[in-house]
Amino acid sequence: VQLQASGGGLVQAGGSLRLSCAASGRTFSRYAMGWFRQAPGKERELVAAISRRGYSTKYEDSVKGRFTISRDNAKSTVYLQMNSLKPEETAVYYCAADSDWGTSFTPDYWGQGTQVTVSS
Repeated sequence: VQLQASGGGLVQAGGSLRLSCAASGRTFSRYAMGWFRQAPGKERELVAAISRRGYSTKYEDSVKGRFTISRDNAKSTVYLQMNSLKPEETAVYYCAADSDWGTSFTPDYWGQGTQVTVSS
């Protein structure tokens, strides 16, 4: 499956952004989807994930209550709504697809990443 992320940009601290990731090539609904981020000098980390039909979600602790992951299987798109953004959340955000939904999210496919910069 090919993944194309978009929606990144520059935002002030406390602001909001909505990331989108459009999928093509295989049946989107067969995959759990996730968003990762990687800040300079840091490891890539899972921010949020959503099950194949969207019934289950999981979030990294620091984003709970501020970020919302959702998906539209009819549009083969997954979203990440990010509110109350913090400067330390400046990173490249990647979408990813996992053919399994379990205790860990292990991507089979990655998108190209979109830069999110939060200014203080």
